[in-house]
Amino acid sequence: MYLAKKYILKKIAIIFLLFVSFSCSDNNIDPNNILPNIPVNQTVFLNNPEFIDLQVVGGWAYAQGGISGLIIYHYSINNYIAFDRAAPHISPKACSQMIVKNGINLFTPCDDSIFNLLNGAPLTDGISYSAKQYRVVVIGNTLQITNF
Repeated sequence: MYLAKKYILKKIAIIFLLFVSFSCSDNNIDPNNILPNIPVNQTVFLNNPEFIDLQVVGGWAYAQGGISGLIIYHYSINNYIAFDRAAPHISPKACSQMIVKNGINLFTPCDDSIFNLLNGAPLTDGISYSAKQYRVVVIGNTLQITNF
């Protein structure tokens, strides 16, 4: 009887440890250690002339902020997305600043890599990091872009 209880307790302890080890992963940790983690808190006023293209769905614009600047895309009626212009797979330098190409892709001049403008996913083989995306909050005609 004593051995049976000990066996059951041992099994429970193993199951508990497995459960804890799998449930403790932090999904908020960015596995990309190439780009620095800097605070981002940028306000964009959609009525400003440089952001006129953001007033229609499918429009995009460059803005200040982030590591190498921001690319903002008007995703749907009241939804915007923002990505850092720093290529996620290259240490920041002049040629690693991404640009919008054909209105649907992010292009990196350093190595001709391409990323999807809708979700930041890499479209070039061998690249495992997506473009660094920031949170966008819409408040009337203002966008608040942050990483906190």
